[in-house]
Amino acid sequence: MRSALMLLMLLGLAAIPGSLVPQDRVDAFAVSRWKFAHPGLTPLYERLGLFHVYGSVWFSAIYMLLMASLVGCILPRLKVYWRAAAATPPRAPRNPSRLPNFLAAKLDATAEETAERARARLRRQRYRVRTTREADGSVTIAAQRGYLREAGNLLFHLSVVLVLVSFAIGTLFGFRGGVIVVSGQTFTNVRQSYDDFAPGGLFGADGLEPFNLTLDDFKASFMRAGPTLGQPTAFSADLTYQTFPGAAERSKTIEVNQPLTIGNTSVFLVGNGYAPLITVRDGKGKTVYSGPTVFLPEDATYASWGVIKVPDAQPTQLGFEGQFLPTYGYDKQGGTFSQFPDTLAPTLSLTAYKGDLGLGSGIPQSVYSLNKKKLTALTDTDGKPLTLTIPMGKTRRLPNGIGTITFDGVRRWAKLQISATPAEPLALGGVVLGLIGLLASLYVRPRRIWLRARPRSGAGADVELAGLDRREGHGLDRALTQLLANIEADIEKAAT
Repeated sequence: MRSALMLLMLLGLAAIPGSLVPQDRVDAFAVSRWKFAHPGLTPLYERLGLFHVYGSVWFSAIYMLLMASLVGCILPRLKVYWRAAAATPPRAPRNPSRLPNFLAAKLDATAEETAERARARLRRQRYRVRTTREADGSVTIAAQRGYLREAGNLLFHLSVVLVLVSFAIGTLFGFRGGVIVVSGQTFTNVRQSYDDFAPGGLFGADGLEPFNLTLDDFKASFMRAGPTLGQPTAFSADLTYQTFPGAAERSKTIEVNQPLTIGNTSVFLVGNGYAPLITVRDGKGKTVYSGPTVFLPEDATYASWGVIKVPDAQPTQLGFEGQFLPTYGYDKQGGTFSQFPDTLAPTLSLTAYKGDLGLGSGIPQSVYSLNKKKLTALTDTDGKPLTLTIPMGKTRRLPNGIGTITFDGVRRWAKLQISATPAEPLALGGVVLGLIGLLASLYVRPRRIWLRARPRSGAGADVELAGLDRREGHGLDRALTQLLANIEADIEKAAT
């Protein structure tokens, strides 16, 4: 048990990095941003497996040792409990007066009748009763209840094992993926459509549900006054989906913690942002880039970072990076910033480059970063790096007639987490069993009561009544007093 407790504490400590460091299986884009912001720590974190804590070797080792320790706790205790549950209540002590809870009384009934009334009362209170008759005519009643407390303890430990097993099954046979869907676009549930995809070790590609969904609209509302100005109040995504090709279309609005469920797959809303509609024309006036471009929010005002790569531009390839500001603001000290997360004055603030984007090198690139090794920043008439500030609906010309860029409009995007966890019912059952076991271990009070009735010379019986609580608490004295009063009342009622 000590080993299990230490391992449980160690498991909790090991899970802390999974909450503090972004995880590949949860948000690959957040991991990319973290790596970009902390290039020095990234190699160390990768060696330690901190970007996939729950699948790392060291976390799995703690997990497996905890399961083995819990099983090692349960099996011996189960054997002991089986013997205790099948055993009769222990005999009364020779000197019950030494117990902390003791009563003595004289009753106007025989020892046998007194014992019979006590036995009936105790059984009514769900005590297991054992009766012993002695040679001197005394009758002893031994009663015990509270057997379910240890059963609750065992059930609680078993529930932890069930949750661990369900976690393992879900990790092995399930999957988790993420995808950004821009308003108006359609997602088809095939592996190639995911931005990040983390299958379990035993998950097969044929396990994906053949559905598709379209993000019809995304709504977000923010506080517009008061001390919580700009704080979000609600997010919702309107979806149209088909459970399989050719099926009837259905509609569903999902919100945070209110997912869409299709078969065994759940679709959660986990993030959102803006996708400006951008058109780039090259020096020959040809449209070489057009459409929504996903920008990733960097703070609560939704000031977002994004990159535009235009490899087809002539006479030279073009690249842009910078911010999308939903509500444009500017000050001399901090430069451009967003004043509010909603699109009250949407503006792009971009730095432009020309040269070779490096897309033909065969080395994979992130869509959210520029390879600037062979790029040259465009400059203004003063020779300073050119910053393009483009309000929505406006066009800016690039120097030397190499092209133009137009900010046509803006759409919302939603980050969807799509996952299947086959053992969710087992995990839920484990949690329910754990709560039941915990309640039983907290509120079931193991208690023993002994009554000895000795025949008194002449008539009646001398009664000794004692009890013992196997758990700290109060109320046993009151229970013994009430039991004795009930026995007396039953005797008087029978006599009349």
